[in-house]
Amino acid sequence: MSKLFLICNLIIALLLLIACEKQAPLSTNSPQYGSWGVDMSASDPGVKPGDDFFRYVNGTWLDTHEIPPERSSYGVGLLVHETAEKRVRSIIEEFAAKSGAQGTPEQKVGDYYASWMDTALINSLGIKPLQHDLDRIGAIEDLSGLAEEFGRQYYVAGVSPFSGSLGINPDNPDEYNINIGLSGLGLPDRDYYLDDAERFVLIREQYRAHIAEILGFTGMEMTSAQEKAAMILGLETTIASYQWIRSDRRDRDKTHNPTPVATLIADHPQFDWQHFLQAAGLGSLAQVNLVHPNTVEPLINLLQEVPLDDWKTYLTYHMISNNAALLSEPIDTANFNFWGKVVSGREQQLERWKRGVARVGSKTGLGEALGQIYVRRHFKESSKKQMETLVENLRLAYAERIEALDWMGAATKNEARKKLAAFRAKIGYPDHWLPLDKITINRADFFGNARRIAKFFEDYDVNRLGKPTDRNEWFMMPQTVNAYYVASFNEIVFPAAILSPPFFDPNADAAVNYGAIGAIIGHEMGHGFDDQGSKSDASGIKRNWWTDDDRIAFELRTAKLAEQYDQYEAVPGGFVDGNFTMGENIGDLGGISVAYRAYQLSLGGKQPPVIGGLTGTQRFFLAYAQAWRSKVREETAMQYLKADPHSPPRFRVNGVVRNIDAWYDAFDVTAKDSLYLPPEDRVTIW
Repeated sequence: MSKLFLICNLIIALLLLIACEKQAPLSTNSPQYGSWGVDMSASDPGVKPGDDFFRYVNGTWLDTHEIPPERSSYGVGLLVHETAEKRVRSIIEEFAAKSGAQGTPEQKVGDYYASWMDTALINSLGIKPLQHDLDRIGAIEDLSGLAEEFGRQYYVAGVSPFSGSLGINPDNPDEYNINIGLSGLGLPDRDYYLDDAERFVLIREQYRAHIAEILGFTGMEMTSAQEKAAMILGLETTIASYQWIRSDRRDRDKTHNPTPVATLIADHPQFDWQHFLQAAGLGSLAQVNLVHPNTVEPLINLLQEVPLDDWKTYLTYHMISNNAALLSEPIDTANFNFWGKVVSGREQQLERWKRGVARVGSKTGLGEALGQIYVRRHFKESSKKQMETLVENLRLAYAERIEALDWMGAATKNEARKKLAAFRAKIGYPDHWLPLDKITINRADFFGNARRIAKFFEDYDVNRLGKPTDRNEWFMMPQTVNAYYVASFNEIVFPAAILSPPFFDPNADAAVNYGAIGAIIGHEMGHGFDDQGSKSDASGIKRNWWTDDDRIAFELRTAKLAEQYDQYEAVPGGFVDGNFTMGENIGDLGGISVAYRAYQLSLGGKQPPVIGGLTGTQRFFLAYAQAWRSKVREETAMQYLKADPHSPPRFRVNGVVRNIDAWYDAFDVTAKDSLYLPPEDRVTIW
C-alpha cells in the first residue's frame, strides 16, 4: 500500500516530467490511413461538424460502402479483424496441410480445422452425433431428472431456465464463485417476446416456424412440430416475463446475493438443487451467488406447472439449434435462416473457412495454442512498449483530472487515486499460456473434437473452485480485436490484434494515436470509475469507497448523461437505453476527455504542427470519429439496443463530443448547430 501512496505523491512531479518531453518526430514510414493517420476522403464536407460529427468524418464512406451480405455490420473494426483473421487462417491451413506429430499444438490446430472443413463426412452423419443427447433428454422420467439435465446444459450448448457460470467473487477477488441466475430464452431479450411492435410480432411468428423446422429434423411430424413450437414460444414468453429489465441486470448491487447452498435448498425445496449441482460438477459447493433471486420461486413454480414432456421438447429444440453448427449443412442452414437472416439481417452465411478460423482460434477453442504462434509472427515488441507509454500517459492525465474535480471531496479523491495507481495493464499477449495437451483431436471426428474441447474447459472451470484466482489469465486471445476491463482484478487488457491502424499506428501523427487507441485506453480505465466499476476498490473488492455526498454528486451527473442518451433514436422506433448503456457511455466520455488531456501533456507545452490545414485538436477528434466508422443492419442494430450495453457507433461519437468543450472550439460549433449543448447542459464526470 505504501507504494500506492508514493505514486500518488509523485503524480505532480511526473506530470511535469512528461510535459517537458519532446513530441517524437513522425516516422519516415507512411501511416496506413491518409498521409497522417486519418482518411479524409471518407469525410462528407457537405455536413457541418456541429450537426453530425460522425457523418462529417465518415459520410462519404457510409454512402459508398455496402455491408457484405454475410455480415451484420461493416467498418474499420471489421477490416482490422479481417487482417487478423487472414493471418490466423494462414497459420491454421499451414498446419492442416501437414501431419504434425500426434499431440502437438500443430497437430491439434490443423486436425481440428480439417475436421471442420470435412463437410462430406459431417453431412453424411446428419443429426446422428447429437443422438446420445437427444436420447438422454427423451429418457427423463421426473423433475429430478429434469433438474439434472438442466445442470449439464451449459457445456453441451443446451439451455436451462437456471444458468450456472464461473465468476470471480466480488467480495474476495482471490477466489472464484458460481453465479446462478435466470436464463432459458432463445431470443435476445425479453422485449422480443413482450413488445407488441410489428417488428417483434413478425420475429415471433418466424421464430415459431423456425422451431417447428428444427424439431422436424428429429423425424417429428410437421403438424405436431408446429404445435410444439407454439408451446415452446409460450413457455419462453412466460420466462421472459420474469426476466429483469436490462439496466437491473447489469447492477452489481442487485445481482450480488451470496447464498449458502444449504439455505438455497431450504428456501426452495421444490427443486432438486443437489441433482442440478452434481450434474454441473458442483456437488461439493457450499455457496452460490443468486444473480436474480426473486425469479427463483416463479421459475420453480413454472417447472411444476408445465408438463414434463413439454420441457423435454423445449430441451430438444435448443439442443439441436445451439449445436447446429456441429451438424450437417441442412440443419446448420435452417438455423442460420432464422438467427442469421431474421434476427441479424444477414443475407448469407460466412464462408466456411471464416467460421472455422473463428472456432479454432477462440478462447474456448484452441486459441491458446494459436495465440502463441500469432504473437511470434505478427506482433512487434516495439508496439507493446509504445502502448505501455500511452497507458502511463493516460494514467497521469486521469490523475490530474481527478485532482481537479470540483464535485468530489478529498477522501473520495484519495481512494480514486489509489485505484488509478493500482491499475494493471496487460498488453499484447499473456505471460503464461494455458496448456491444451489433455485435449485429444481426431481429424475424422469433428463433433467429438468440439465436445472434448468443451469438456476440457468444463473440467478446467470446475477444478478451479476452491483455488486462488489466476490473475495472469487472459479472457481474450491475442488475435482478438477488442479490449476489456476486469473490475475484480482492476486490470485493463489490450490484445495484440487491436494494436493496428486505425486504432494504433506507430507511423501516424501523435494526435491520431491519442484520439484512437488513447481514447480506447481511457475508456477501459474509465470502467473502473463508471456507475458499476466504481463499486469496487483499488484491490478489486466490492465495497463503497465513496462519501455519501460524493456518490450523490456522481449519480446526478450520470443521470444527466442517461437523459441525453435516452433521446437517441438508432432505428425507427428504437431508442438507446441510457441506463443500460451507462457504463459504456461513461467510459467513452471519460476516455476521450482523459486521452485529450494526455495528448496535451505529450506536447510539452508546445503547439502541435498544423497538418493539412488541421490543428492537433482537430486531428485528435477526427481520429476518434474514424475509429468508430461503421454501418450496421437495422435488425442487428435493434438486437444491440436490446442486448448490448454499448451505444451504437454514431452515438459513441456524436453523444460524446457534444459534451467536450475542446471539440466546440476546434470546429467552431455554435448554438445554430444540431449537436450544440449549452455549457450548463454538458456532462463532465471524470
